[in-house]
Amino acid sequence: MKPYTPSRTEAKRIGELVQHYVENRDHFELVLNQLKDHVLGDEELMSQVHSIKWRTKDPEHLRDKLTRKLGETKAQRKPFKITNDNLFSKINDLAGFRILHLHTRQTDHINKALLKRFDEALYRLIEGPIAKTWDDESRKYFEGINIRTERNKLSSLYTSVHYVIRPNLKTKSTCEIQVRTLADEVWGEVDHTINYPYQVSSVACHEQLQVLARVTTSCSRLVDSIFKSFEESRQMMRASQKMSSNKRRRTDVR
Repeated sequence: MKPYTPSRTEAKRIGELVQHYVENRDHFELVLNQLKDHVLGDEELMSQVHSIKWRTKDPEHLRDKLTRKLGETKAQRKPFKITNDNLFSKINDLAGFRILHLHTRQTDHINKALLKRFDEALYRLIEGPIAKTWDDESRKYFEGINIRTERNKLSSLYTSVHYVIRPNLKTKSTCEIQVRTLADEVWGEVDHTINYPYQVSSVACHEQLQVLARVTTSCSRLVDSIFKSFEESRQMMRASQKMSSNKRRRTDVR
């Protein structure tokens, strides 16, 4: 779809919104630093986490996003309602935090630990958890652990659990948290580099990204299987050691 070209008045309005964000960007740095400390300080949560990432939104990416939203409202003949007063709550990803883990089955533990942390740290959960996925098997797993699912549009072939929280601060704002496997992160980073802020027109690129999505999903499933086999082998070893220990005790009694 062709990018929307705003009028001079519209461009000025968007520019004022972007400037308002730039002038308050330190607030979002504070939000992310506090969240980082809460996550890193939670041993229960970090036991399942591989790594974390965070960022404040690039001002030019915000300009592009506001321009797209303006174009969408114009196409729908609706008013553009984003103002300086509601920008920080209408745009949820001005502060973005990402939690990466090795395999899908860790999601249940991470979700429970996050919800507990939100409650203890007085974060208000605005939205989520929502598992956004294109894959039916992944959808079945998330629904089985009581995480609501949402089917991704065809152009977004990643799987990720999303949360939107509101910190307990005077300035009202939100922060988006995404939880995904390392394999899904590969697809997300490649797609973001190629397709953001506007989708590439190459048909070959789109087809290759679809193949990559299936490869990374298969990779996540393989890692799940490896850890399942690993845990089963540990259980068998513990059972064998227990039997040997019991046998030795019986021999000692005789």
